[in-house]
Amino acid sequence: MRIGIVTREWPPDVYGGAGVHIEHLVAALRSLSAGPEIDVHCFGQPRVDATAHAVPAGLRDANGALQAVGVDVEIAAALGDVDLVHSHTWYANGAGMLAALVHGVPHVVTAHSLEPRRPWKADQLGGGYRLSSWVERSAYLAADAVVAVSHGMRTDVLDAYPDLDPARVHVVGNGVDAEAYRPVEAPDVVRGLGVDPDRPYALFVGRITRQKGVMHLLRAADQLPEQYGLVLCAGAPDTPGERQQVADAVAELQARRSGVVWIEAMLPRDQLVPLITGATVFVVPSVYEPLGIVNLEAAACGTAVVASAVGGIPEVVDDGRTGLLVPYHPDDVAAFERGLAERMTELLADPARAAAMGAAGRERVLAEFGWPAIAQQTVEVYSAVLAARA
Repeated sequence: MRIGIVTREWPPDVYGGAGVHIEHLVAALRSLSAGPEIDVHCFGQPRVDATAHAVPAGLRDANGALQAVGVDVEIAAALGDVDLVHSHTWYANGAGMLAALVHGVPHVVTAHSLEPRRPWKADQLGGGYRLSSWVERSAYLAADAVVAVSHGMRTDVLDAYPDLDPARVHVVGNGVDAEAYRPVEAPDVVRGLGVDPDRPYALFVGRITRQKGVMHLLRAADQLPEQYGLVLCAGAPDTPGERQQVADAVAELQARRSGVVWIEAMLPRDQLVPLITGATVFVVPSVYEPLGIVNLEAAACGTAVVASAVGGIPEVVDDGRTGLLVPYHPDDVAAFERGLAERMTELLADPARAAAMGAAGRERVLAEFGWPAIAQQTVEVYSAVLAARA
């Protein structure tokens, strides 16, 4: 069985949860005994472990969505020798859909997020969002199988695309590398990042995008008791305007209170893991999240999580055991922000309880979220699709 994996992100250009998922899934697939042969096709500059495809010369000044479709055409042309194509995110879905049409091979899509659940992109991208939405919808409806990363995501997929046959939508969860993400006590590393390791702090790690709820967190942080800190490890903004909005809000918060640190970078793992381990609480204020792999990374590092109760998050944060969940209602964001502040304060004020939740989270990750099992479940989807085509 030869599988063509298609992705926009591939190391070293990994900036989101989908990229992390793909990197670890491919490694686990390649490690399976008698597993499939894997060809990775990605966007960008040449790699030693994947076939990279650059934006066609004639599209370098075009809308970003048109550039992605141009790359998809290049990738589709290169997929003639595979038995099945597996695409991740709308950026790559077009390549899978075109390859299925041209080469007659089955196409599997993994749903990491959904364009209809991110309507703010219409303001940011205009016609690009209309194109990305069309690509995603067309690919999902034509796919031989759709893999959702959580049961909540499966519900969202069927709600967004009611014409999709539910029998074609499978749940194969996200995972985490529990060896790469494990408790590492390194206060000097934390201090080197400008964070006081002796001051209890809440930590956010993620991209600057409306989906991640960064502005809600900053308003919640204004309600925290003065003795607690907030660390934002936040970069890769969707737009310059969103980056500026966060910069202004951080500056205003820093003017009113101490202990607010913004690390405007996606840190390497040797710095990120000690930062997560040193946090009393890891906070995930997303307004939309199919699963949120950072919840698993924090739990693997033995850190309690406070997160919004949206999408697939309740499937990975066991409320009251590995962390605390906060209801999110778009018509009452003030209540959400107040809830975030209250739940963070609960754990910041009770480090023993937070540590116990962190330990329970690590235990759960080891038992339920390993990549080898996820790779095996993915191969089972491939086998079922190929058998149905036989």
